[in-house]
Amino acid sequence: MNRSSIFQMLVPNVTSLGYALFLAINAAGVWGGVFPFLPIEFQTHTIIFWFFLIQSLVFSASYAASCIGVYFMPGPTRSFLVKLTSSFYFLGWCCLIAAIYLDAAALMLVCAGGALLGLGSAGFYMLWQRLFAGQDADAGNRDLLVGSAWGALLYFALYLIPHAITAYLIPLVFLPLFALCVTLRSRAIDPDQPMFVDVPREHPQVYRQVLEDHWRSALCVGAVGFCAGIMRSVAVADPSLGIYVNALSMIGMLVAAVIVMWLWRWKDVRLSITDSYRVVFPFLITSFVGLPLLPADYVRWLAAILYAVYSAAIMLMMMQCAQISRARGINPVFIYGFFGTIVYTLHSVGFLAGTFGEDVRIMGVDPLAVVALAALWALGLMHFIGSGGFTSALARTVRPEAIELKALRPARSSSKVETDAASQTVDRIALQAKRLQEHFRLSAREAEVMELMARGNSVARIAEMLVVSENTIRTHSKRIYAKLDIHKRQDLVDLIEVF
Repeated sequence: MNRSSIFQMLVPNVTSLGYALFLAINAAGVWGGVFPFLPIEFQTHTIIFWFFLIQSLVFSASYAASCIGVYFMPGPTRSFLVKLTSSFYFLGWCCLIAAIYLDAAALMLVCAGGALLGLGSAGFYMLWQRLFAGQDADAGNRDLLVGSAWGALLYFALYLIPHAITAYLIPLVFLPLFALCVTLRSRAIDPDQPMFVDVPREHPQVYRQVLEDHWRSALCVGAVGFCAGIMRSVAVADPSLGIYVNALSMIGMLVAAVIVMWLWRWKDVRLSITDSYRVVFPFLITSFVGLPLLPADYVRWLAAILYAVYSAAIMLMMMQCAQISRARGINPVFIYGFFGTIVYTLHSVGFLAGTFGEDVRIMGVDPLAVVALAALWALGLMHFIGSGGFTSALARTVRPEAIELKALRPARSSSKVETDAASQTVDRIALQAKRLQEHFRLSAREAEVMELMARGNSVARIAEMLVVSENTIRTHSKRIYAKLDIHKRQDLVDLIEVF
């Protein structure tokens, strides 16, 4: 990607504009559990609670079903099921609109609308994720970031339209528009990429390794979602507060997208979800300590800020999942479904915990204090698990601060040969591979494959070493040859020698 100005980078294309419109519309009825474009008098506490509960549970279940389903039956995900997904989304909005006029069946219609919108929203997120993963890294990340930034702007632009007609425009005009964007863009995606033709059960070790490598990242995003769900439950009784939380979440997503793009323009960016969470964690637990101690306005600001952080975390999660799909050659629906199951389930658990915690007074303790204690306990437990739990604590690793007691009786000599320290130094091939990576803008996985190829490893051996399929390695090698403008392995060896 050329280092053009930030304004040129923010110019949307079909993919990013369609995703932006989807985010803007989705924020109107899914993210915050409120309906900014439906009558305020319609949004009673009961209506909002049941809609958000049903929607979030179906949303989470859809990701779990997709993750499990694609592992055993990957065939359906090889085509973009836009019509089916659009049908769920359309019917969900129809149920919400009908609930306004049919008072006697309002709650039933809202619950049905929540279920259909949860199913349709999850389906569309899966479609967008496949589009982003199916492109090369630069194009996919750019479309996701630009779409996220424009999504916030379009969300606020919706307020310029009279609210009386916005609810009708969503299913009749806006839904067909972003569904059309998915349809048009999907035709440009190569369906023969390893991630789309992969059959998971043929190499389950690849999928086990992926889950082992990335479950902590999913848990970190899920912890933020848990906190956001708790504060959503605290704020859900007031529709105007819900709209306020929605607006702040969109602003947070806009700021995060612009900052990442600005950094990306000037330098190489390496974003670690787990490292970012370690930075955010002290602020999370401190914010809940102040929940029962500070004025009522603090609840509003905390809910808004946590949703803003949550929106930014979801954006990074999608970038992470797309990168995993490209690097490992695994189905994007599987890895995104895995992340989504953990993240959105914890978000739903947080919402339920906050809802019931508000109605509980234990031994005279204020309900907000109960919510804060439950949140702190859950965050501490998730942090312990994410840090390795008892397995990490009891692992036989040498730590600088460890108390050392040498055995009084000398240990038996071992025939195991220690690895020479000199062998761990970076040799010339590794150094040249690093230079090639920086010059030709290869991804970390492409650089890893390139170095192994230069050392004479076969495709089968590289696949075994990196725990991926051979088809994935062949695809990486094709991309490497294209970026380096070479045609065979000997050309690569020669380039490493003379670069």
